[in-house]
Amino acid sequence: MGLSSNFHAAHADNLAPSREASSIGEAFHRLSALAAAGADGREILRHALLTVMPGRLAIVSSFGAESAVLLSVIAGIDRTAPVVFLETRKHFAETLAYRDTLAAHLGLLDVRSVSPDRAALADRDPAGALWQFDTDACCALRKVEPLDEALSGFDGWISGRKRHQASTRTTLPFVELEQGRLKLNPIADWDGPRIQAEFARRALPAHPLVARGYPSIGCAVCTRAVGEGEESRAGRWSGSDKVECGIHRASVDA
Repeated sequence: MGLSSNFHAAHADNLAPSREASSIGEAFHRLSALAAAGADGREILRHALLTVMPGRLAIVSSFGAESAVLLSVIAGIDRTAPVVFLETRKHFAETLAYRDTLAAHLGLLDVRSVSPDRAALADRDPAGALWQFDTDACCALRKVEPLDEALSGFDGWISGRKRHQASTRTTLPFVELEQGRLKLNPIADWDGPRIQAEFARRALPAHPLVARGYPSIGCAVCTRAVGEGEESRAGRWSGSDKVECGIHRASVDA
């Protein structure tokens, strides 16, 4: 096992990119080759940010229960990397305060809070109650469409999704192609204990709602505390069959 691990690590080193990719497809294939050779997700992330796609990637963060870990990794590589936060106008007040606290703590220099279009809100959700009868339409209005607009100037984005979070994410790869963009999930293989260990090792502040039973945090109107034995995302859109907000779409993995 040790010999195999050493071989894969050496092979990944040999495949390490030394120049910027000329296209999204080239970037996908080069980073996928690193993943196939056994490179760690953080190694893939570093190559992507600094060599393969410098200035062409954005981080998308909910500033939720586990977000601090990925953002800390990012800050250790490039504090100027753009971080997109979807300000849906339905967040917990604690999340908005945590966004500001965490950004300052990590020294992140380009956090962009992106809101829904005012005219679209007035037209499609004038009373702010769309979430009560059509959660998919609400997420499209407040998350999917604003994110599409925010990412229009980028060739790819970085997600904090992890395989342990839900049964729908158990095969999540490090590198994907999604809707014509590169997508990276650099800590996909980190489980709950690893996340907690990294919080402690990096002395990261916790989201204040975690201590109140919220292991996964979205909009206040569609998130509840989770009971013992439930999946971490069981409190999201509870009582419905909805499991994702819609920003994560069909992809091609490595």
